[in-house]
Amino acid sequence: MPEPRSRKNERHAVATEGEIGPGTRKMVTINGRSIGVFNVNGQIVALLNVCPHELAPVCVGNVSGTTLPSAPGEYIWGREGEIIACPWHGWEFDMLTGQCLTDHRKLHRFAVEVDQGTVYVKV
Repeated sequence: MPEPRSRKNERHAVATEGEIGPGTRKMVTINGRSIGVFNVNGQIVALLNVCPHELAPVCVGNVSGTTLPSAPGEYIWGREGEIIACPWHGWEFDMLTGQCLTDHRKLHRFAVEVDQGTVYVKV
């Protein structure tokens, strides 16, 4: 007998609040989907572990910052801990919005709720 399909936006408990400290991630599987749950400078975000460029496991990529707009010859680094780079081709994405920094493509983000110390992802 097939497994019943889950309802859209159903909450799934994935961690306790203290389990995902600032700058850390936890990989989870919900309904067969690999999802990275990150603490981005105190904000919990959940991203589908699929890069829209070539379907790489983007959530295992390096998290860092990026260069900011600046004058010619000036190099300003910022947004530390907010940018994830795809491990295959280095495409960079804003983890807070999912937006690629150099292209129109976006990472799929899931709604996250923290309720009484438990982190829930809505899928």
